[in-house]
Parts: sequence; structure tokens; C-alpha cells
Amino acid sequence: MNGEWKESKSGQTLDIYSPYSRDVIGKVQAVTEEEVNEAIYFAHEAQKSWREVSLQERAKYLYKWADELVNMQDEIAEIIMKEVGKSLKDSGNEVLRTADFIRYTIEEALHMHGESMKGDSFPGGSKSKLAIIERVPLGVILAIPPFNYPVNLAAAKVAPALMAGNAVIFKPATQGAISGIKMIEALHKAELPKGLIHIMTGRGSVIGDYLVEHKGINMISFTGGTNTGTRLAKKAGMIPLVLELGGKDPGIVREDADLQEAAKHIISGAFSYSGQRCTAIKRVLVHENVADELVRILKEEVEKLSVGSPEDGSTVVPLIDDQSADFVQALIDDALEKGAAVVIGNKREHNLIYPTLLDYVTGEMRVAWEEPFGPVLPIIRVSSDEEAIQIANESEFGLQASIFTKDINKAFAIAGKIETGSVQINGRTERGPDHFPFIGVKGSGMGAQGIRKSLESMTREKVTVLNLY
Repeated sequence: MNGEWKESKSGQTLDIYSPYSRDVIGKVQAVTEEEVNEAIYFAHEAQKSWREVSLQERAKYLYKWADELVNMQDEIAEIIMKEVGKSLKDSGNEVLRTADFIRYTIEEALHMHGESMKGDSFPGGSKSKLAIIERVPLGVILAIPPFNYPVNLAAAKVAPALMAGNAVIFKPATQGAISGIKMIEALHKAELPKGLIHIMTGRGSVIGDYLVEHKGINMISFTGGTNTGTRLAKKAGMIPLVLELGGKDPGIVREDADLQEAAKHIISGAFSYSGQRCTAIKRVLVHENVADELVRILKEEVEKLSVGSPEDGSTVVPLIDDQSADFVQALIDDALEKGAAVVIGNKREHNLIYPTLLDYVTGEMRVAWEEPFGPVLPIIRVSSDEEAIQIANESEFGLQASIFTKDINKAFAIAGKIETGSVQINGRTERGPDHFPFIGVKGSGMGAQGIRKSLESMTREKVTVLNLY
């Protein structure tokens, strides 16, 4: 806080448990409301001068931050692995991806220019008026990332906010907080002016609402569950919001699809990091004429997946906590009670759920609609493109969808009717590349991310009119 590492006046800490070793791997402080007030005050004070700093000067600090992250890659990757259960390779890649994200954010900000408008371009307008339109920072940004990408999705909020001239209050997910703190440690090494970044750790139930409703917060960028995001939006009032929420991303497999290729993308999309991704493929809508063959191929691919500890590089790893595993198991049990068939899986050890493929899933089953955030993939058989589109659009979510087909005209026709922010053709649903717009509709969010979109959302347009005589 305010450029210093401090001990919270609360004297309280929260234990952070590893999802796979189930040991306490560290503790984070539980800050007080009074400390939240202090942080927001200091942030506003620091932002007054930061907004006047040139883009080139801001860039120097952020380039140094990216370099420091790369220097700390091994240390941070090991913490990510222990804290959120992601393989060491994927954790290391997350750190490098984050450094690339920061560098691209700098370059994008440097190439965002204002514009001018002449008054006489509007009927009856006058040549004597010239509008100068620029983007100015919003003030203090509240950044709330999720557990599953504790460094990448945190920096995806912090870097655009700082580059745009804002200060940041950073509230990491409790599970993921140590990784987030290490990310800020790299930024601290870059000697960023004090007061521009503050870490507020603690239970969301204690400081979460207080932060969201605080009059000193000028914009909120949140990534997490739809229920939390909806509650946050109601409490935030009239300040700008960008919400990246849940998904129920369908993989639509047409009769003419290359089934081997489709299966490869579906398996990767559904089961990497145990499906703990908002953009994971969470249901397959396959034409009934090729369903048996696709299910056979999917089963073969699931059998090849490595299951176990992230320290062994496993693809399917223990879920973040027991509560999450209980939820996934309940979805599986409900489907089986209502007539679904287990193709493979439905095996559990504590919070490790083996990759599970469910066939003959119908609309009466919860797993057809609810987001599991775990390694279970329902197969829903359809008789036409129209039925697939209907089922896809009946979802409360609208993040992404995949379409697998050899007919590009059909692909675009279906894509045009799918109610999602993005549609992937012959590829898995996924977030990147990070400079693409990333959009959720319906229950999947509001606003847009992606590097340029994030810079725009953390600034506002300001018009200065020059009257010429």
C-alpha cells in the first residue's frame, strides 16, 4: 500500500491451501475497511500526477515490469502451480504470456491517437468550430481477477489501467492471491511511483462489497462467476463496469465435420486444466447421424488424458476445492438419475474428478445448462442445425461457441445465428490471442476486453471545442 509492504492492522491472515497437496502453502493478510479507505485515498493522490506523465514515461515502468516478470518466471510459476493446481509448464507459459500482454498493451496505448472534427461537416455547422477529442483516464480502477489465471488475468486489468493513466486497487481472488502478490512484487521492482497500485487481500464477504460500493472507485473490471458478477453490478451503481463471467460454450458438430479434427479440439477445449476455464467447451451438440462415431473417438481421446498431480504435468488435475468438486459430482449424479449414460469417467478422489463423458444428455438435466467448471462433458444429440442453434441459444450464457464443419457457408450461417460474443470455426473455444476483442453477452458479461478494448474501457472521451475567430 502506497509503495510499501505493510502488515495489516487486523492482525488476521487467511490460510491458502494447495488444491492437490491439500497443505497450507502460505497465508495472506485480511485487510480492514479502514485500510481500504487509506488505499483509495492514496490512489487518488498518486493518480493526479500519474495522469500528467507522458505515455513514453509510463511505458518505461511497464516494460521494466514485463522484464521483471520474465526474471521471476520460475519462482512465480511454481507458486501458481502450488496455489491453483496448474501444471508447471502451463504456469510458466502464463507468466511469459503476461509479459507479452504487458508489452503489447504499451505498444497499443502508444498508437491510440485522438481525433479532431470540423464544425462545418454538419449541416448548418460553422468552420469556426473545431472539436478536439481525446481519451482521458477514469481515476481509480478496482481490478478483481479470478483464481484460474491469477497472473495473466490480473495483469490484463492492471496493465491497461496504468498505461491509460489510472491508479489501481487490486483485489485478487483469495485462492490465487499469493501468485497475484508476486506479480505485483515484479511491478514493485520496476519502481513504479508509489500509490498507483494497492493490494487488498481478504475475504470478499468482508471487504468485497465495501470495495465495490466505495465512492472512491471510478470503474470496476471483474472476472468471475455470473452470480457474483450480477450481484456486483447491482451494488456498483452508475460507475463503468466490465464483467467477464461464466459460459456454457457449445461445440456444434455438423454431419459433414472432420470428426478426428473436431474431437481433438473438443477434448483440448473441454479438459485442459480440468475444464476450469470460462471458455472451456462445456457441451457438445452433435448431429445424430455421426454421434456414435464422434463419441467413440472422444472416448479414445479421453483415455489418453493424463490425470493426477500438476507436478507430474497432468492435464486433468484436482479442482480448486472440495466444494467445486461436490458441484460437478452433483451435476453428474443428476444426469445419471435422469437417463444419461457414462461413456467414461465418473470416478472421484477427494477434489480430483476424472474426465467424464456423458452421452444421451437431454434438456431436463442440469448438466445441459449449468456451468460445471470441471472435467465433465455432456453429449447432446441433435437432428439438424436448427435444433443445435436453438439449444445453444436457450442458454442463459453467451460467451463463445465452436462450429465444426467442412462447409464454410454453413459455418458462417450458423455463426450469424448463435447468441455469443465470439464464434470459433473449426477450433476450440478459447480466450486468445489477447489482442482480439473478448466479449460476453447475456449472463456471460458486459463490456469488451482485449487489449485495445480494455484501454478504451478504462478511459473516457473528452471533447474540447476550439472556437476560431
